[in-house]
Amino acid sequence: MSYVLGIDGGGSKTVCVLMDDFRQVLGRGESSASNYQIIGIEATFQSLQLAIQNAVEAAKITNTVNIKAICLGLAGVGRAADIEVAKCLVGELQNHKFLPITWVLQPSNIVICNDALIALVGGIGQPVGIVVAVGTGSIFFGRNHQGHTKRVGGWGYILGDEGSAYKIAVAGMNAALKSYDGREMSTSLVKGLKQHLELKSIEDLIELIYQQGWGVKKIAALAPIVDLAAASGDIVANKIIDDAIKELVKATSTVIDAIFTADSVLEVVTTGSVWHARCKIHEKFAASLGKKFPEVKVIFPRYEPAYGAALLALQTTQN
Repeated sequence: MSYVLGIDGGGSKTVCVLMDDFRQVLGRGESSASNYQIIGIEATFQSLQLAIQNAVEAAKITNTVNIKAICLGLAGVGRAADIEVAKCLVGELQNHKFLPITWVLQPSNIVICNDALIALVGGIGQPVGIVVAVGTGSIFFGRNHQGHTKRVGGWGYILGDEGSAYKIAVAGMNAALKSYDGREMSTSLVKGLKQHLELKSIEDLIELIYQQGWGVKKIAALAPIVDLAAASGDIVANKIIDDAIKELVKATSTVIDAIFTADSVLEVVTTGSVWHARCKIHEKFAASLGKKFPEVKVIFPRYEPAYGAALLALQTTQN
């Protein structure tokens, strides 16, 4: 019997699933990061190999494992040069002997794609719909029945990332400082930030953000303070959340308008930390989007991205 591999290669970890022809996951393995632009090609290769090894070992298959297709979903893949690097990595995996694996791959059975596509396919369970990924950053990606795709956002914390945890956190700090100045109305964000960061004065934010050089992830981790304030009824915090939702709806609507019709029946899968906020961002987003597109259903992921990668790999064997 032959199998396929689906791999989700991210900046923090790598996940691999081994799937059979019936879409059943037989084994799942994890390893460390596999973003070659950050950790280098050799370290990326080691992570991919270990994730595959762990998945195959978890399957406890006694005979030789024939791999007939593979899909590697990587963050930021889009340039021809990145795709070639990924293909070379797959080639190295085939040449390197480890475990009872036999590679029976054809070029058409090797899929290299971005992480948004595998998140879409895994989240919905099919390659049609929209994924709205909102965590530290934000990106919106859709694919229709004709195979046409549309990406919105994903431009990073300086040029984009509307609705993200980073932008919510920055807006929260900005609102707190304006309140402290007397330029804007009073908000519990001042007290919330001071307590969370153990500051004597809200002015001490300057040292943290500028002098200590806080990065994007560290700043984004302050978004729950805005969330908690909004859930507690703070007017200023709720305005920040409402503005974020407007941006999320606008970007999602742009994807729908580009590759779907207004009356299309489709699903929008939401992934990322922001959707689990206490102030009901998910429910408010779904309600607002539903007013514009009544046939659209907003859901949480049914499966993980690596599962989506495996489905894309399996699809190449059935065409």
